[in-house]
Amino acid sequence: MVTNNAFIRFIRGHDWRISFGIVVTFFWIGAGGWYVLQVAQATPGRDLTPGVIGSFLEGAFAPLAFLWLVIGLFIQQKELAKNSEALRTTSEQSEKQTLAIAATEMNARQGTFFKIKENVYSQLGGISGMLYSSSKGPAGDGEMSLDQQDAYFKQVADGDYEAFARLFLSLGMLGKVDLADMLFGTEIRARHSNNFMRTFERLCRLAKNCDVDGIIEDSLMQNAFGLLYRRMRKIKPAETAD
Repeated sequence: MVTNNAFIRFIRGHDWRISFGIVVTFFWIGAGGWYVLQVAQATPGRDLTPGVIGSFLEGAFAPLAFLWLVIGLFIQQKELAKNSEALRTTSEQSEKQTLAIAATEMNARQGTFFKIKENVYSQLGGISGMLYSSSKGPAGDGEMSLDQQDAYFKQVADGDYEAFARLFLSLGMLGKVDLADMLFGTEIRARHSNNFMRTFERLCRLAKNCDVDGIIEDSLMQNAFGLLYRRMRKIKPAETAD
């Protein structure tokens, strides 16, 4: 039983054409041997010279040679098909690996971006605070007291970087102040505003490099800093140098 199972596994592990060729070969050789014996018995006195034997063997084995040539061609085709399938699978795996590497690289870029964004937001919070204080703080018209100014700067230091930006936006919506004067009315304010815009634009360029869908950049433009940036761009005097 074990021998039969081993034989079955052997047959299944080989191409059926090889098995067919072996069977035909043994059958052909057996038939050829039988034919030789019959001829030898029918003509016992016939002289079989090497030339005659060679011609007989040449004719006898030519069909076998052609058979194995055809079998070899079919097997070669099968192996080529296997190789093509293996190459296709390898190509698919390489494509998946490339996509995985690209996704990993994009994730790394995004991780780096959000670390940079935290520092840049802190910088923008400081710039917007100095801008607001120069016009509404004790150094400006005094509408914001020193204690209020310190409280807002503490908010920025604690991570609420957009505190002053929201104040600018709320004043702009009320329409009771001249935002152009608050942002560009003096040389110092214009310098701070231009610095704010340059810094925000650089952050947006970084966002483009790590988000092909533009979702991160859109979120930047919709928060308080983004809205203040767009307002600055809109009301910036043409003669104000960057």
